[in-house]
Amino acid sequence: MVIVEAAGGLGNQLQQYALYRKFVRMGVEARLDVSWFERTAREAGVTQRRLELDRFDRLIYESCTPEEKAALIGSDGAMGKLRRRFFPGSVRWFHESQMYHPEIFGFEDMYLSGYFACEKYYADILYDLREKIQFPPGGSPLNQEMAHRMEEDRSVSVHIRRGDYLTGENAKLFGNICTDAYYEKALDAVRERVPGAHFYLFSDDTAYVREHYRGAEYTVVDINHGEDSFYDMWLMSRCKHHICANSTFSFWGARLNGNEDKIMIRPTVHKNSQTFDETQMKELWAGWRFVSPEGVMYQ
Repeated sequence: MVIVEAAGGLGNQLQQYALYRKFVRMGVEARLDVSWFERTAREAGVTQRRLELDRFDRLIYESCTPEEKAALIGSDGAMGKLRRRFFPGSVRWFHESQMYHPEIFGFEDMYLSGYFACEKYYADILYDLREKIQFPPGGSPLNQEMAHRMEEDRSVSVHIRRGDYLTGENAKLFGNICTDAYYEKALDAVRERVPGAHFYLFSDDTAYVREHYRGAEYTVVDINHGEDSFYDMWLMSRCKHHICANSTFSFWGARLNGNEDKIMIRPTVHKNSQTFDETQMKELWAGWRFVSPEGVMYQ
């Protein structure tokens, strides 16, 4: 049995679910472990996240039991900790440490922890994932009106994430990647290929984008807030093309768009600890274009 741990925000949860679905499609006995959300709710200093996979109507998965999890990595209690410390050879726990781990598809009994953002893990089943990841009715009625406009326009979603990327440890890890030069180059690249493009701006700092992106070619999407921010991913997916931040949220906005001729642009790296390898990235993220923080495009 392979168990994939679900953790983090919506984009990460979808990636972990996608990997789980890949194992299922391969005929491997697989489970999702969703206990992280209950466990971290009791922990201080941990960003609280909601299990959002259950909000999708067609997204069905099988959760592991505590016994199935314990058989691979031990229990969450003291005995499990002792087992992991003193009998590591009995523990079947794989931790993601690089962008792509092809070896995981040879595992038979393993507990997998990681974000698994790499497109290659599940690129061949995205058609299946789009059928499963169906957003439920709800949120503001303005969403439907906006989606209709996007379908009529030569629409491009642009994700500008600021907020937690501007301060503290997150700034060191994720900041200064999607720079002004990044967006300028990405916008120009789309304009060249899509005359009359209309850019729909999604951001956690709408005051900033209203100030910095003015003109008739821009629309700031400011409909969904709080838990309803969930629906921004759906609106992104209704656009015809995509300029993503270094954020799994906007990666999934692009992935859920089934248009074969879509343009998808992402930064060359997701974190400042990474080094861009053009050959590797073109293999692992087939179909994507890449722009560096300095505004250099690779396609």
